Amino acid sequence: MNEYVLFNSVILAGPLFLSFDKRVNFRQHWGIWVSAMWLPVLVFLLWDSLVTHRHWWFNDEYAGTARILELPLGEWLFFFTVPYACLFSWEVLQTYFSDKQVLSRFPSVGVGAVLFALSFWVFNSGLEYTGLVLAVLSVVFLTDYFYKSNLFIWRNTWLYCSLILVFTLVFNGYLTARPVVLYDYAYQLKWLVYTIPIEDFLYGLSLLLWITIRYESRRYRVR
Repeated sequence: MNEYVLFNSVILAGPLFLSFDKRVNFRQHWGIWVSAMWLPVLVFLLWDSLVTHRHWWFNDEYAGTARILELPLGEWLFFFTVPYACLFSWEVLQTYFSDKQVLSRFPSVGVGAVLFALSFWVFNSGLEYTGLVLAVLSVVFLTDYFYKSNLFIWRNTWLYCSLILVFTLVFNGYLTARPVVLYDYAYQLKWLVYTIPIEDFLYGLSLLLWITIRYESRRYRVR
């Protein structure tokens, strides 16, 4: 087992074991999780595959040499273990912490439109990774608008975003410091938090919030 695969096993182990907790009982939502994640994961895997050896690449010493569509096994697993762990965390928040509406409305369509327009200008300036991550983040807000999920008016959503950023700092910090993943900084802003490109934080938020909005739309949660 290479180190990147082991890394994914560590991420998955706790949430998978605790999915059988009687109160959270996340296992009952496995079908919804699969339904919610397949489209965002497919988009991100395609994106990842197309820009590997351009925006970033993987260190054979930690990720192994075997590749499927240019991606090591650990990277494929990443797109299943991380969404699983984060959606489990979302369910824990919703189960153990009372939610509260903190905004009367949130301009999801306006934020999405501005980000989408900005992404073209940034991409064409040569900052391709930055532009792409802004484009996908715009999809998150537009999805929130068109699904009428209103996710961003709730306190637990902002707590969840904070949790994702902390997870990114810890786990992505490991991947970039080791380094399992290496970057060509010509395609990004070169703003780093520790060893993590600032774009990676938006990358994680985009993937996980997109999945969470789709997940909630399938849950028909009554708040």
